[in-house]
Amino acid sequence: MTDPSKSTLDVYDEKASSYADLVGDTEDPAFDAFVAEIPAGGYVLDLGCGPGHTAALLARAGFRVLATDGSAEMVKLAGEHEGVEARQAMFDDITGDNIFDGIWASFSLLHAPKTDFPGHLSALHKAAKPGARLHLGMKLGTGEGPDSIGRFYAYYTQDELYDLLREAGFTPLSHLTGEAVSLSGSNDPRITIAAHA
Repeated sequence: MTDPSKSTLDVYDEKASSYADLVGDTEDPAFDAFVAEIPAGGYVLDLGCGPGHTAALLARAGFRVLATDGSAEMVKLAGEHEGVEARQAMFDDITGDNIFDGIWASFSLLHAPKTDFPGHLSALHKAAKPGARLHLGMKLGTGEGPDSIGRFYAYYTQDELYDLLREAGFTPLSHLTGEAVSLSGSNDPRITIAAHA
């Protein structure tokens, strides 16, 4: 059986520049609200940072930024942004206690198998300072498996995500839903959730 994380990372390594062009410098509608919750000079984790556009915005906003991604090519792109510490890391590599003032997990954890997702959320809660802000972006739906270009996805309903966040110790605050065209060309329903640790 093909390792879903390897096949997903292979796609991102191969298509890093195309993905960077796709996401461009577009800002998430929830970005300003996220920034407003982070203390001046705070330490922010951009989990699954991709080419680092949001990490760069966070650095320009005056935060210390650790940008992580499993794709070596994405980490190279992210590291080119001033003020961004970019590191290649898998979700399991995020450990530690009481470290981050904010965690930006925008459409990254949707690549984790459903059996692993609760543990990743718990590890993030542990790594977050009390009251830290979490931004979680996921695709809406049911089931899990590869998309048309070989990336592994796990899909959830809004209620499932709220329950999983609460079980991990987070307090969901609000959410936004919409659709966006992905790297595969599909137009997918999505949700972003704001939560506190």
